[in-house]
Amino acid sequence: MTRSAVARTLMYLSLIGATVVVLLPLAAVLLTSLKSEQEMANGSGALALPGDLLNFNNYATAFQDGRMLAAFANTAVILLFAVGGTVLIGSMTAYAIDRFSFRFKKLVVALFLVAALVPGVTTQVATFQIVNSFGMFDSLWAPIVLYMGTDIVSIYIFLQFVRSIPTSLDEAARLDGAHAFTIYRRIIFPLLKPAIATVVIVKGITTYNDFYIPFLYMPSEDLGVISTSLFRFKGPFGAHWETISAGAVLVILPTLIVFLLLQRFIYNGFMRGATR
Repeated sequence: MTRSAVARTLMYLSLIGATVVVLLPLAAVLLTSLKSEQEMANGSGALALPGDLLNFNNYATAFQDGRMLAAFANTAVILLFAVGGTVLIGSMTAYAIDRFSFRFKKLVVALFLVAALVPGVTTQVATFQIVNSFGMFDSLWAPIVLYMGTDIVSIYIFLQFVRSIPTSLDEAARLDGAHAFTIYRRIIFPLLKPAIATVVIVKGITTYNDFYIPFLYMPSEDLGVISTSLFRFKGPFGAHWETISAGAVLVILPTLIVFLLLQRFIYNGFMRGATR
């Protein structure tokens, strides 16, 4: 009982410590975003309470001067095409790998694993040349195509779920005259809802938070997304940390809300895909 109590105490202490480490920076950013320029000039501490907890002037400045509306629109377009394309490509690829027999099948699966292990930085020069040769540089299509074509993890998530679907359903559909695409569209895809929810949430949050690809492939200011707009916004407001913090809160808030509302789908999707 003593060992069990000590182990439980250490577990709770570690969880509390991890929670403090995660929430403390967020609290500092939130409190800073509510402070006035005068309070920051007076050397107010990061965790000191602002004089007015309803001071949203910094948020208005960040939203207007940071061109956040256009950034949200560009991000929404990229998310729509990238996440939708990832779901279609990943589910179709997983269906083809699991249900069809073809030459070098094992080699293809192994190459997918190798591609997932190769650091993306090592292939950026070649990737940039390919994107530029197709005329997609400095357009929304560059990140869309790159996000859709580099998500090997989503293929493996879909593959685990496709393997859990009985092949007898495919055979029964073929006896009724259904071809491969009909089976995929009417049987396989509807049964992949937990995997689709997992991929949509994980891929969506990753795409939303990504900075490197939009910054490299879309240098124009009118093509800024959430992450790059916040970075460029830091230039003219480099000394105004209260305004920069407000912009950071505007960027963090959507993903935080989505994750808190849909986190059970993420955990359930990974668990069901791993245990079936």
